Amino acid sequence: MNATQHLPKNLRTGLPARYLKELRAHLGKKTAANGDRAQGLGRVALTEGADALALARIHAQSMAALAPSFGFSSQRKDLIARAGFFFTEALVPVEAAQRATRKTNRLLLERNETLRLHTAALAKGNRQLEREIKRRKAGELFIIKGRQQYQTLFRESLVMQRKLRQLTRQIISAQEEERKEISRELHDEVVQTLVGINVHLSTLGRSASDGIGSLKAKIVRTQRLVETSVNAVHRFARELRPAVLDDLGLIPALLAYSKSLAARKKIKIKLTAFAGVETLGNNRRTVLFRVAQEALTNVIRHAQATQVTITLTHIPGAIRMEIADNGKSFAVEPVLKGRTKRLGLIGMRERIEMIGGKLAIESTPHVGTTVSAEIPFNPHAK
Repeated sequence: MNATQHLPKNLRTGLPARYLKELRAHLGKKTAANGDRAQGLGRVALTEGADALALARIHAQSMAALAPSFGFSSQRKDLIARAGFFFTEALVPVEAAQRATRKTNRLLLERNETLRLHTAALAKGNRQLEREIKRRKAGELFIIKGRQQYQTLFRESLVMQRKLRQLTRQIISAQEEERKEISRELHDEVVQTLVGINVHLSTLGRSASDGIGSLKAKIVRTQRLVETSVNAVHRFARELRPAVLDDLGLIPALLAYSKSLAARKKIKIKLTAFAGVETLGNNRRTVLFRVAQEALTNVIRHAQATQVTITLTHIPGAIRMEIADNGKSFAVEPVLKGRTKRLGLIGMRERIEMIGGKLAIESTPHVGTTVSAEIPFNPHAK
């Protein structure tokens, strides 16, 4: 096989022939060795893409071609040395270029490593930036959500303030109406009775000589007026706070109040009670009494009923009190939402809810109204 087949195609003609020519001329000279022409060949080889291995193959081919002419025997060692010098000089540009290439490659590798480190740092920074962006977005969403919740609460607060102002005005109005009613009752009953007593006493003083029979009759009428006044005062006291509720219990208090109301207002009131209700605490018995009192007051004022039934029963875990009448119905929802001036039902509901109970009201045309209150009851609890 021809040795030139191991060379690149662009080196198989021009450079090997020139190298052979220059080496033959170098070996044929008797003067001192000069490496300029060999280095020139090396630069040519470098420009044509030859490396040290290709140049070594070209040198070997040239030595083989020159062997018959120069006879590289042991007596011609100087020729071999001169040929070696030529080859070494030809390698100088190639080696210099390779050293520069290796240095460049080393610098390139170093820069690649630096770039890799910078890229890794940049990627890490990007990840941190993405996390920070996500965190800030989450914070912004939280702030937006908090602002929305605040706005909702603020609007609800405004609504509650308006309702509170309305309720306050209604309470003040109801207090004034109650005071007017008490004032009217006191004036129409107690004061008028006391004035009558005073008139009778004055008459007694002027007519002491009319006779014993006439005097006794006037005294009897005066005593009846005093008794009427005392009963009215007692009734006012019972309505404000019945002593029998504290002394005897809820059932006697309801019986006494119902009996008095039925006698005065000409209405039938029937009471059916569960005796265990008396085991409730004083606060809960008071709530039930006030609810019944307010319900009966509403019946008298608005329902135009002829009969009322009060029922106290024991249900699982609770005591239920129902006040049912056969009077006129009314729209329950507007009243419970405070859209009217009738605050009694709202007060009833508030009292019941304060002790953990619940209040329900049903009003049906041509049937009547039923107020149902349920409060927790556990007779076995300590």
